Amino acid sequence: MEASARVLLLRLFRDMPDPRMVGKVSHKLHDILVITVCAVLCGLEHWTRIEDFGKAHEAWFRTFLELPNGIPSHDTFGKVSAAPDPDAFEQRIQLWIHALLGSPTRGKHIAIDGKTLRRSFDRASGQAAIHMINAYVHENHAVFGQLKVDDKTNEITAIPSLLHQCSFGPTGTKAGRPDPQSLACGKRTALDAGCQLQRGPMPRAYC
Repeated sequence: MEASARVLLLRLFRDMPDPRMVGKVSHKLHDILVITVCAVLCGLEHWTRIEDFGKAHEAWFRTFLELPNGIPSHDTFGKVSAAPDPDAFEQRIQLWIHALLGSPTRGKHIAIDGKTLRRSFDRASGQAAIHMINAYVHENHAVFGQLKVDDKTNEITAIPSLLHQCSFGPTGTKAGRPDPQSLACGKRTALDAGCQLQRGPMPRAYC
C-alpha cells in the first residue's frame, strides 16, 4: 500500500466516533480499523487471522500507527470493530476508495447487482437471509456503493438510493452517468432517479 493511501485511510478513521468507555481503552480505534481494513484487502476474514496478520506486519504498521499496547487480540478486533456506527464506517471507506481512484462515477458505467449473502439465513434464531444490492463501477473494477434491502423484492425501489450513494461530487451535481438497464430497474424507477431513457433494442437509463 502506497504511503498516500495509508495516510488518507488513517486520517479518515482518526475522527471516527469511538463508542467505548473512556479510561478503559487499551488500543486506538483508528489503529484497529486500519489493520482490519488492510487484512480484509489481503483476503483475510476471521479475527484470529487478522490478529496474526497484524503481528506478522507489526513493524510496518508501527511506521504510521501508534499501537501503544501492540497488536490487539482477535477478541478485541471482533468486539471493537462491531462497535462503531456502520454507516459512518462505510462512508469513510467509500471516501477513501473514491479519493484513490479519482472521480468515482462521472462518465463511467455502473452495474447494479442484487445478491443474497451466503449462510446469512439462520432458521434457529429466526434470522432471515440478508439481501444486498451493489453498485459496481466497471472502469475501476470496484464496488462504490452497497445497500441492504429488507426483502429481495425491494431491490428495484432501492436502486435510486444506491445511485445517490455513489455521488460524492459537489452539492447539486449528478453522480456521473451510471448505466443500469431500464428493463432491469424499471422505467418508473429510472425516471424517479433523475435518469433519461434511451430507446433501442436494449433500453438504458443514463443518470
